[in-house]
Amino acid sequence: MSGSLPRFYRPERAVAADGSVSWVVVFDEDLGLHVEACAYLAGLRAAGRAFNTEKTYAGRIALYLSYCLGCGVDWSRPSLAQLMVMMRWLVDESMPARSRRPGAKARYRSEGTANAIMGTVVEFLSWCCLQGWVPPTLVNALSRPKYLRYLPAGFDAGEDGQNRTVMARTIKFRVAVPRYEWLSDEEIAVLLSLTRHARDAFLIQLLAETGMRIGEALGSAARTCTCCRTLGCWAAGTRGRTSTSGGA
Repeated sequence: MSGSLPRFYRPERAVAADGSVSWVVVFDEDLGLHVEACAYLAGLRAAGRAFNTEKTYAGRIALYLSYCLGCGVDWSRPSLAQLMVMMRWLVDESMPARSRRPGAKARYRSEGTANAIMGTVVEFLSWCCLQGWVPPTLVNALSRPKYLRYLPAGFDAGEDGQNRTVMARTIKFRVAVPRYEWLSDEEIAVLLSLTRHARDAFLIQLLAETGMRIGEALGSAARTCTCCRTLGCWAAGTRGRTSTSGGA
């Protein structure tokens, strides 16, 4: 498939009568709902997935459905070869430039981004298989057994090593895992000296001591952190608050 992909399907925000907001996938011409995609997104909500996850998955599924329609592929019965062609298309096809100025450079997806999109597609097809909309032969071909020769730290291999064999995705780019980066003690001290509030200093100290990510520190259990500094020691507590609609 050459040229830009027509947007046959697109994600849309849907507001219910009670004011709740969800995401659906609609046909661009008549805004008709794609029943299977909307059912899958509803399943994500029922499973407690985050609002932003639902939004991201809606966009990826709409892209998959648009690709299938534009290439004449049955979305519910693609072959393994057709899915591999789509994976390659994701990185070879340019996306619109962020700027509308003349001469703006086109953007391209990375192989890691293509892996994330295809991961959502595989999850969508696997879920549809449970509903009887996708043949099991397709889903079985999307994963294969993989023996873990080197185990991650803390991984339980089982008494007889039975946990060493896992199911790995068949359609996936092999990308290098980015190495970890960290700040030195001197750099952390500089950050602490630049903070204007005890809360900010506490968060920096928390990240430095635990290795926690900032999103985990800010959104953990939908609570806010209060802290104080006494004689150079940190004391932290939590107090509950009303959760936002996005669960952040």
